[in-house]
Amino acid sequence: MSDSEQKGLSRRQFISAAGSALGVAAAGAYVFNQMDFNKPPISNETPMPPSTFSVKHMESDVLVIGSGMAGLFAAVKAHDAGAKVTMVSKGRLGSSGLTPFAKGIFSYDKNTSNMSIDQFVAKVTESAIQTNNPVFTRQLAEHSKARVEELKEWGFFDSPLYNETFSRPINERGIPLHQRVMITHLIKENGRVVGASGFSLDKPNLIHFKAKTVILCSGSGGFKPSGFPVCDLTHDGTIMAYKIGAKVTGKEWNDGHPGSAKNSGSSYDNWHGQIEEKPQINGAEVRHDLGVDMNYQAYKIGPPITMGPPPMGPSGNNPKRPEMTQIKGGPFVPSAFRHRAAPPPEHEGGILALFSGKKPGGGPPPGMGGEQVGGSSAGMAIHKSEGLTPINETGLSTIPGLYAAGDALGSHMSGGIYAQIGSSLAGSAVQGAIAGEAAAQASKKISSVAISSSRLRDIEQEIFAPLKRKRGYRPAWVTQVLQGIMIPNFVLYIKKERLLQAALAYVEELKEHHVPMLIANDLHKLRLAHETENMIITAEMKLKASIMRKESRCSHYRLDYPKIDDENWQAWINIYQDEKGEMAFEKQPFGTWASAT
Repeated sequence: MSDSEQKGLSRRQFISAAGSALGVAAAGAYVFNQMDFNKPPISNETPMPPSTFSVKHMESDVLVIGSGMAGLFAAVKAHDAGAKVTMVSKGRLGSSGLTPFAKGIFSYDKNTSNMSIDQFVAKVTESAIQTNNPVFTRQLAEHSKARVEELKEWGFFDSPLYNETFSRPINERGIPLHQRVMITHLIKENGRVVGASGFSLDKPNLIHFKAKTVILCSGSGGFKPSGFPVCDLTHDGTIMAYKIGAKVTGKEWNDGHPGSAKNSGSSYDNWHGQIEEKPQINGAEVRHDLGVDMNYQAYKIGPPITMGPPPMGPSGNNPKRPEMTQIKGGPFVPSAFRHRAAPPPEHEGGILALFSGKKPGGGPPPGMGGEQVGGSSAGMAIHKSEGLTPINETGLSTIPGLYAAGDALGSHMSGGIYAQIGSSLAGSAVQGAIAGEAAAQASKKISSVAISSSRLRDIEQEIFAPLKRKRGYRPAWVTQVLQGIMIPNFVLYIKKERLLQAALAYVEELKEHHVPMLIANDLHKLRLAHETENMIITAEMKLKASIMRKESRCSHYRLDYPKIDDENWQAWINIYQDEKGEMAFEKQPFGTWASAT
């Protein structure tokens, strides 16, 4: 008998009580929409029958999935290495995902930088508390300038609109581009990836792409939080790869980009520069930006109406903002979030000094001022810290022939923190270029690939399943329930096992019962159905990885394990499917490569 039953609570009553707690919005992280949890399943009265779809087949050497910064360089470099390349994207070239909102790009110039590459890598490693992979950190510094010079040639720094810039190298090379096509399946035959399948979002076309190698540049994802442009990214690439046996990493880390309380759509541009601005080049400056501090403040001292930076003075008090007064005798954040090397005293400079390592009076990091809230990027991890687990420096995954780059690759380029403004955009460019050339070279060693017709029929049935169901749940409603479970800051950011387990019970229920009942009657709802399933699997990964890591480090904070545990947790967490298809976990020691599946 469980503890709850011994105390007079049935399992149903326990889950109900836990749900009441999880139904409270996270302070400064999310404002709930009204949800009718008693709404019954609905009828799919006007379905779009699968018989209306045309099935198309396409073939190339290298298939690039995604059209952001990583996808651009992957396609260009694969083509330039002699491969026949096809690019496919759920959005529009250079205009979807997170790429168009990033306005700063890192460029390391050894002739002007005040630190060497070795010093840069060492500082990032120190700031990341060893969670970074130094190989990818070094890649960033060594190759960023060359990628920036190519972007200059294409006119990237002349306009805030990226589509025109990205179109130039793609059109010059004649690379076929399929936009607004949602890829739902990666195809594996004889132990290696051989293509992908998906459907058009504009007309009833189902497309099978055959390829010798595939590069995932599909970005990261979240739970479609309000006030952050991650809403069209739902970890599609990661979950597709996981389903064919790839290892996934980094799910316990949490991005903490702030959002604007005045303009909920301006969260990302507040951090990286206004959306209408042209992109700018940033030099080497190692930072320690998380955003988790705001969630911790809200949890410990209550939510302010607006969450700007805490006061930057010795007293820690702000007469104009009494709700932000520092608690006497206690820091705003645990020591696990801070630099290892001599952080400033807790009373000097407040939390921003603890995070950035700057002395009092230095001011907040760029983008941290104003009326902002934390957690508007809920469901996303720190840039480059989550995604497919690489087995080498080219971004090759544990599945032969399957590469990843950018936010789709769990490279841990800066570890479980955000260490360098502009490094995300630069890292995507660098990793995309390296993966593109590697995939092109690998494709030359493969004479041809074949996909069984039975496998294609199975994929078609899985894609069409929500259209064929007579009754079920609308994906938007299921997504809203998922948001209510996952987005509260006392589940996603301020973690403890009791609440993580309660949230997991709900998420497993959604996975086991609601996913098989998702319905759609048009192309938009069909997209939502597949996105909702991907977010639910991601939520399960994040909760289980957070339960597994019984320590606090960087952007992962456990209220019940508030200290760093170097004895047991000098390791990344990989997630994969075991022989029974169940979600399994392993530790990968820092500084090592994962083994192939």
